[in-house]
Amino acid sequence: MSDELDKMALDYHRYPTPGKISVQPTTKLANQRDLSLAYSPGVAAACNAIVADPLEAANMTARGNLVAVISNGTAVLGLGNIGALASKPVMEGKGVLFKKFAGIDVFDIEIDATDIDKVVDIVVALEPTFGGINLEDIGAPACFEIERKCRERMGIPVFHDDQHGTAICVGAAIYNALRLVEKDIDKVKVVCSGAGAAAQACMALIVSMGVTKENIIVCDRSGPIYKGRTEKMDKYKEYWAVETDARSIMEAVKGADVFVGVSGPGTLTGEMVRTMADNPIIMALANPTPEIMPEEAKAARPDAIIATGRSDFPNQVNNVLCFPFLFRGALDCGATTINEEMKVAATKAIADLTMQEVSEVVAKAYGVESLSFGREYIIPKPFDPRLIVEVSAAVAQAAMDSGVAQRPIEDMAAYRQKLAQYMYKTGFAMKPVFDRAKQDPKKIAYADGEQERILRAAQVIVDDGLARPVLIGRREVIERRINRFGLRIKVGQDVDVFDVTSADSVDSLADTLRQIMGRSGVTPADARYQVRTNPTVIASLLAHRGEVDGMLCGLVGRYDRHIAWVRDIIGLRRGVREPSGLELIVMDRGTIAICDTHVTDDPDAEEVAEMAVMAAEVVNRFGIEPRVALLAHSNYGDNDDPSSRKMREAYGIIRKIAPDLEIDGEMKGDTALNKSVRDRVNPDSTLTDNANVLVCPNMDAANIAYNLVKETNEGMSVGPILIGMAKSAHVITPAITTRGIVNMTAVAVVAAQDHESGAIPAGPLSQMT
Repeated sequence: MSDELDKMALDYHRYPTPGKISVQPTTKLANQRDLSLAYSPGVAAACNAIVADPLEAANMTARGNLVAVISNGTAVLGLGNIGALASKPVMEGKGVLFKKFAGIDVFDIEIDATDIDKVVDIVVALEPTFGGINLEDIGAPACFEIERKCRERMGIPVFHDDQHGTAICVGAAIYNALRLVEKDIDKVKVVCSGAGAAAQACMALIVSMGVTKENIIVCDRSGPIYKGRTEKMDKYKEYWAVETDARSIMEAVKGADVFVGVSGPGTLTGEMVRTMADNPIIMALANPTPEIMPEEAKAARPDAIIATGRSDFPNQVNNVLCFPFLFRGALDCGATTINEEMKVAATKAIADLTMQEVSEVVAKAYGVESLSFGREYIIPKPFDPRLIVEVSAAVAQAAMDSGVAQRPIEDMAAYRQKLAQYMYKTGFAMKPVFDRAKQDPKKIAYADGEQERILRAAQVIVDDGLARPVLIGRREVIERRINRFGLRIKVGQDVDVFDVTSADSVDSLADTLRQIMGRSGVTPADARYQVRTNPTVIASLLAHRGEVDGMLCGLVGRYDRHIAWVRDIIGLRRGVREPSGLELIVMDRGTIAICDTHVTDDPDAEEVAEMAVMAAEVVNRFGIEPRVALLAHSNYGDNDDPSSRKMREAYGIIRKIAPDLEIDGEMKGDTALNKSVRDRVNPDSTLTDNANVLVCPNMDAANIAYNLVKETNEGMSVGPILIGMAKSAHVITPAITTRGIVNMTAVAVVAAQDHESGAIPAGPLSQMT
């Protein structure tokens, strides 16, 4: 490494707190009652429940989501036998990956011992603490014995990632490469350079997948392992001995279909590659320098398919594709082991994911517009967020099918939805809205139909059955970009296009715009110009004429200008004076809504009242019982400034027009979100729990509060949700992600359903008129 990288890495580990992990409580410990439940005497009830049924440990302790990452530091990747203490940064790093990718908690345990039986005894004694064991960086051949003995004695998954994690990822790459070149897996000839733990695990797995064992030649530093060889052999190598005349790796690779390198740089040469079979598959996995550099292999054989362990070349084989999600599935179904069926299921799930179009997250992370299954994309990228759903579900299903699951998953569809929460933090909060949208999908217009995020979102929307997208833009451009991004949607079949180059369509909408705004200074020429140049105007007109059920705009341009056109063309709900913008923030501690974050600068008391009632309607659609707090810098009249008086007056209005709504105020932010503060300030508060809808006195306060809450709580937002319009219409922001667009589509569909059914009332203030 360079000196600069060394310094950065050391600073990364030193600051702001030494190390990379910490332990955080998951329950409150705020008073004597909490203490009596967390510890003595209440904890005895949990202990007794586990005595009665040991499986209850997964329900009452962290054990069901806790993995031990264990090493003795005898074979740390790239560093060798550096000892247990020096291996700790690596093991902490492994823990970070478990948590980041799959939400699994980890204790890293570094064992200062090399004796096999001593290590085994230590690991086995830890079984009551953990739901699984990940062995890491333990040298061969000791690692084989340690894993075998631990598996024999333990009733939880024991997994040596250096062996099996590598094997699963290599297996997925080989499986897909053979698909690509249309070779039968049971007929291919394989040569493996390296006979250590990872190499032998790779060979064992591909045999489980269908490769004929007799078609594999394993080579070590002494050459091919053949029947009758005695030099540097052991019982593990002996298993791979085959009948062959090859006495060098050069002779072994002649005519080979697949080369797997788990050895060192320079092991494979261009001359050797030229002797391989047609469309040779080369897994050159030595790090940092592979057995052969990809450019050299390509120069020798342009038809070669090449994978390495490096991120700067296509087809990176990286264990992070596997181990977090393998353990996630195993833990969730209470698997007692990780068997071959589970490993093969993980391998095929990883391989199959490559056949799907690449998500926007992956495209962004790797600076590409699109990736599609082919010679330079035979295995998913490590940051593909879909891995947790596909791999974990496949592993859990295989565990159940093979009879090793103690807590079988009854509803696999629901389990997949739960896994999606790791992929998209908004997943759980959005579930009721998605479920409703799928029941009665609507036509939704997208003003920015040529944009990549809209097109990628449209693919997800079609796949999930949420809506019928109507893309506004140039048809030829939209179709070309769909192909460029590797999407499967078809214009006319899955999505519709409003072609802005169609003169008849433009003229018809221009006439409608003129009818709506002719007395607001819009001339026929102005109307034609706006329809030709402003997609927000087109989307609004399509919604106004009922040609679509809802619309989204705002990906490009200023929010206030989009709002002005939407309001002028679509109009407001009857009885509503001003529209409002609401942001939903999904956090670990729960979901809250804040308004008005985007639209009305300084609403009066009646406008505050109507936005509060409409915000409660929106929250209800998410399956959340709304508890509304009217915020100010005063508590229940202890200050009489204009802002406090406004919120106090709004409370009185709401009590008249929505008497059943759970609401209180005016109050400070901490009063709204902290029961103990509320009890101290006003024991008669009408809120039964902490508020989840926060209505602010002005847009500045709401927008500042929204951004502070989102950032300090690592929250994910859904919005802005535009409320108070006569049709389902929403103005999104340029910062929105593809997933955000999918979420807002579901919101728009459900709002359209409620407009259509009359579930959205005439207007929250109508009862006063």
